[in-house]
Amino acid sequence: MDPLISKELIQLAEKDLSVREKLLAENQLSGGYHPDMERIHRQNAERLREMIRDIGFPTVSKVGAEASDAAWLIIQHSIGEPAFMKECYVMMLENQNDTSCSNIAYLYDRIQVFQSKPQRYGTQLTAGGVPYPVENKTLLNEKRLQAELPPLSQEVITNIADIEMIPEIDGQDADYNAWRIKTGWLSDH
Repeated sequence: MDPLISKELIQLAEKDLSVREKLLAENQLSGGYHPDMERIHRQNAERLREMIRDIGFPTVSKVGAEASDAAWLIIQHSIGEPAFMKECYVMMLENQNDTSCSNIAYLYDRIQVFQSKPQRYGTQLTAGGVPYPVENKTLLNEKRLQAELPPLSQEVITNIADIEMIPEIDGQDADYNAWRIKTGWLSDH
């Protein structure tokens, strides 16, 4: 295990969360991607790329569980870099026996939602606090249990919009869609 990389990963994630908490307390997190948050996310993603070049993907055996979770948080928050998130997802799958199952599930869902596709595990929520549409409501809790996530109540599952509602859900925020096109999550045609 590499204690220096472990410590640095944890510090990067803590910095991300502290900036988020500060902006949240100042009521500055609504209304788009805050420049301070974007800067931290990009800096963290760049540093994580360097670490991956040096040691490979930061799995539990390489950096410990807490630091591996910190690496996942950095990836999960690198929303302005779709290619990086997708590359990391592939690396997590390749190392799934040495990476948190729930982290893999969260990243899969996040990538899907940014692409206006249904998620598998119901980890990403709409602005209304209900899970974004899922691939299969009937198998949702089975998929969640496989990913070591707690099951959702039948009431929550019933309230999840059907896949056909994705265009309507995503169409409610023109700025969000413009940002997704600009960053490469969606095409503009």
